[in-house]
Parts: sequence; structure tokens; C-alpha cells
Amino acid sequence: MLGFIGCGNMATAMMTGIIGKGTFSKEEIIAADKSEAATEKISNALGVKTTGDNAEVAKAADVLVIAVKPFHLEAAINEIKDHIKSDALIISIVAGQSIEKIEKMFGKSIKLVRTMPNTPALVLEGAAGVCFNSNITDAEKEVALGIFRSFGIAHEVPESMIDAVVGVSGSSPAYVFMFIEAMADAAVADGMPRALAYDFAAQSVLGSAKMVLETGKHPGELKDMVCSPAGTTIEAVQILEDKGLRSAVIEAQRACVKRSKEL
Repeated sequence: MLGFIGCGNMATAMMTGIIGKGTFSKEEIIAADKSEAATEKISNALGVKTTGDNAEVAKAADVLVIAVKPFHLEAAINEIKDHIKSDALIISIVAGQSIEKIEKMFGKSIKLVRTMPNTPALVLEGAAGVCFNSNITDAEKEVALGIFRSFGIAHEVPESMIDAVVGVSGSSPAYVFMFIEAMADAAVADGMPRALAYDFAAQSVLGSAKMVLETGKHPGELKDMVCSPAGTTIEAVQILEDKGLRSAVIEAQRACVKRSKEL
């Protein structure tokens, strides 16, 4: 049985991907949230069993995903720590909360996975960095990685790298959505209907990303392939360089990582 403590956007994205891929069926998932509106919404959308009682989920789950806000984590753990199965695999997607800190909150030996997925899990294109405490066996690592690979890519990383994962993956869909919106706005300014502009902009980002993943070529090399001498693309690239696109992305992402470390 797969359990979720918290039914927010990320938990919803994960459940949608997991059910869509068939890793767990809707009948094998139980989710809890203090908000009746949240449980009703996810029950109607996905057909999973829901409850307002975190302890009920903890008692049932063989794999338990903790998906609450950082400031709700300790209270949630206090509600479930005496009810979890002794061999349960506990997966935390709570930002900024270290393995050591979570272990102390439980106050006993647990099998703990710390990870940071992202919302494209909703369309089976997620990305997750995953790290493990010392109680996790190799077989259990594969179980955890398999869950996240059911709706995208997942890589084991050292915990020291997890904040960087937040910056480059967990939070980055927001940056990409802003880029798509800006490209569409420019197309609208040049006379294109907005719906069509979003289609062109989003598909261009999707196709470009697939080229990076599938060709193995350096992004700079792929960029150069589009930039003909004295052509249209290099004119646009020059403006992006003049306006500091790379610097803005790097500074924003590092600020994101800094905030993750502060949580």
C-alpha cells in the first residue's frame, strides 16, 4: 500500500503519474490531508481512498510519502511516528528538511528516503534527485527509484547535492513557464493569436529539451547549429546576451538554492 501524508500539488502530480504508469493502482493508494476540500478534490480526480487522519495512512502504508509544508512536518510526524510499520519505507519530499533532522523527529530507527521531485510528474516527465539514510538496502533503493522513474527520471545523489536539485529541477519548471509565457507574449505582439503562440513556444521548449537528452550534444553546440552567420537567430541570441539571460538564470537559481538551505 502506498500512502501520502499531504494532498498538495506535488503529491497530486506524483499520484497522477504513478497511477497513469500503473506502478500502483488507485486502489493501492491512500492519502490524508487536514483539508477536507483537498481530500475531496483528489478523491474525485483520481479515485484514491482519502482520510483526514494521518495515523490511518501510517498504519496502512508499506511505502509512506510525506508531502507537507516544512512548518507542518514536525506535527505530522508526531501524529504518525507511533503508527508506522516497522519496515515501512518513508519518503520525504519536504523541502529543506535533512535526513538527520527528520530522523530526530521520529526518534527511532527508520528507513528514510529524502527526495525532491517536480510537478511535470503530472505528465510523466518529472525529474527527481533521491538520497537515502543508512538503513536503506539496495533493494529498497530500487523500489524508491522505481516509484519516481514511473513518472520521469530519477537519480541517486548525495544529500549535499539535494539543494542544488531543488534549484535545477524542483523549482525550475516555474522559470521555464515564465520563458514560455514571454516567448508567447512576443509572438502575440507580432500578431499571433495567443493560443497558437503558446503551442509554438511550448513545443519549441519541449523539442529543444528532447534534443539535449537524446542527442547527447552540448547545449552550446545545439545552439550553434541554429545560429546561421548573419542570420535571424544570432540577432536574438545577441540581445539575450546583452540583457543578461544567463546571468539572470544563474543568480535566480542560486538564490533558490540558498533559500532551500535556509528552510
